[in-house]
Amino acid sequence: MNLSRRTLLASAAATPLLTGAGVALGAGEAAAAPARLREALDHGLARLTTVAPGITSFPEITRFEKWTYVADGGWVGGFWPGTLWLAHLCSGDARFRALAEAANDRLAPRRLDPRDHDLGFLFYPSWVTAYRLTGDTKWRDGAIDAAATLTQRWNATGKFIRAWGRLGTPGNAGRVIVDTMMNLDLLAFATEQTGDRRFLNIAIAHARTTRTHFLRADGSTPHVFDFDPDTGAPIGPGTVQGYSPASCWSRGQAWGIYGFTTMYRRTGLHEFRDTARRMADYALSVLTPDHVPVWDYRSPLGANDVKDSSAGAIMACGLLDLAKATGTDRYRDRALKILDGLVTTCLTTRSARAEAVMARGTRNRPAEDGVEVSLPYGDYYLFEAILRVLEPARISKAIGL
Repeated sequence: MNLSRRTLLASAAATPLLTGAGVALGAGEAAAAPARLREALDHGLARLTTVAPGITSFPEITRFEKWTYVADGGWVGGFWPGTLWLAHLCSGDARFRALAEAANDRLAPRRLDPRDHDLGFLFYPSWVTAYRLTGDTKWRDGAIDAAATLTQRWNATGKFIRAWGRLGTPGNAGRVIVDTMMNLDLLAFATEQTGDRRFLNIAIAHARTTRTHFLRADGSTPHVFDFDPDTGAPIGPGTVQGYSPASCWSRGQAWGIYGFTTMYRRTGLHEFRDTARRMADYALSVLTPDHVPVWDYRSPLGANDVKDSSAGAIMACGLLDLAKATGTDRYRDRALKILDGLVTTCLTTRSARAEAVMARGTRNRPAEDGVEVSLPYGDYYLFEAILRVLEPARISKAIGL
């Protein structure tokens, strides 16, 4: 992995000193930040070099620091090949590309399966990235297939994409979740590649529905909002992974910050940029001093509750993007603080047993399912966030910034 080390050193030399939110960093502290990010990236590459050749399925969550798997990818299947593509991007190692392509191929059946809304999670980090990095139209065409499948879940009456439940069944037929904001960029990609505006029009309409019904006055959001699937009439907020319908699940808030900023970049519609700002401002106002989000910002345990490092990595990506979209340095400064918190307190560097790159994730706290674990999307967005800082041109090509 010497190639990545040399590349990252050269990139870091061009990285300007940065200031924290409201407090200037000393020269020594500012200079140390890129070095810590390089070390974290090298840790990730080393861990993947050891673990990835033995993985022939899709990591879902760790149990006792070892990956467990979901054979068809579940909703997380795109993050494993996505991480391998980013590892190839920053290291130049052809082994990562070969492993990424093999993992991509295992996802192929899911591109035609409309069972849930997760097609963006599945095919954007994997197949869209593969097309952008290789130019192979196989990946582009498959991603367009997945986007077309996602449109089958469009409820034209309510103007929303149904999150859960098989089509033709009544369960969850009117359920929308904030996570779906991250699946909309697959639709934008399909319009970009085909010229068919229907994909992007659905994405815009869904984002507007989410903005109207999820966003509270203070910028926080619930996890879920239900509609009458027949009339489109709003029913009200709910939750599955947050503390309550009135709380603010930190990973959902991060999905929204990232997703609305992306929709602004794809459309130029200021309503989406402004929504992302309001969501970001709320999250930053309640972030704990260590800059690693608790799993729900309105948990009764407050700062003493368990963390979700994956929410921090996603939020860092969104804030870095929002800083560019708004010209506001404060968002970049806070993103760097979040990244510093993650790489100094959440990496698996002190464990010889761990197979993942980052620990301290929380999958579903209310169900007590996955607390203090590693998660494939945590690793993926940590890679992405670090590359947004150290290798902005390369990551821009990979994910279409």
